[in-house]
Amino acid sequence: MKITALCIILALLAQAAIAQTTVAEEETSGGIESAPGLVLLVTTEPGVRLDFNWKFVVPFLQGDGPLTKDNNLAITPGVEITPAALSLTANAVWTPIAFAEIVAGGRVGSGWSLGKIRGIGLNLPDVDGASKYDGSAFDGALWGLRAGAALQGDLAAFFPGEWNSVVFRSFHGISYSAYSRAKNGQAWFIDNDEGENRNGPSYNGNFLLGYRMPIFLNMVALLAEADLFLNVMDGGAAFGDDLARWTFSGILGFKVSERLGVTLLTQLRTHRNFTNGNWQDLHFSRRTLDTSNRLRLEFYRVVAVLDYKF
Repeated sequence: MKITALCIILALLAQAAIAQTTVAEEETSGGIESAPGLVLLVTTEPGVRLDFNWKFVVPFLQGDGPLTKDNNLAITPGVEITPAALSLTANAVWTPIAFAEIVAGGRVGSGWSLGKIRGIGLNLPDVDGASKYDGSAFDGALWGLRAGAALQGDLAAFFPGEWNSVVFRSFHGISYSAYSRAKNGQAWFIDNDEGENRNGPSYNGNFLLGYRMPIFLNMVALLAEADLFLNVMDGGAAFGDDLARWTFSGILGFKVSERLGVTLLTQLRTHRNFTNGNWQDLHFSRRTLDTSNRLRLEFYRVVAVLDYKF
């Protein structure tokens, strides 16, 4: 699913999975813990997103040993709202052993246009080769499924100490997304992105390396994320459709209180280089990749994420 905000959520999930932040007043009934939360994401693009979720943690196949005593299944339904899109989401994370997770999730939603913000719609080439937006409010449904697995670890598990927490997490998964109006490889926009999405599968992966501290600044980390289309468009190699899209983030996490966390991300991402002098005016499928210098790395944006647990 080529929704840029999803990459940020992956970063937050990675941090949350290893930060072990407690919630002071979680409800507990029959061993099931539940906690509602709000996530507010603001970027310098500009962009904003509000996510309301409710996390349920169920003990599952727990054992007596250190590798299995905390085994659980976490299920998190939610609602995501942006200025141009609305989605229902659901995610499940099974921890079968302390250093691994199995992840699955899905979403369904739609969007609308707000000025030049293209919430949802087709991205078609016109007769001159330029991009033509074809969409209207709630004219179709966007849905997606994803599944993957993660390995994670913490140096403090081997060398106990509150200042010994060097953490890592590596995730690899497959997602499938579709827009109900798109046909025959047609590209589409969602939530004002670049409009290069199409119905089909993609590979999604990320790797996080960080240092956790028992102070206000409780996390410093680096995150690398990759997205790769698995259904390359006909002739797609000519404009770089077969290349992975990389995003690199520097992460600072702050524990404001037991309920409120703040995460700041500074992001760089790769861009393809084209030989067309007017490539910005062309539909992406009409561009020609510069094979001698295919990619460049540029500043993307700064993201602030406020995560509040009720």
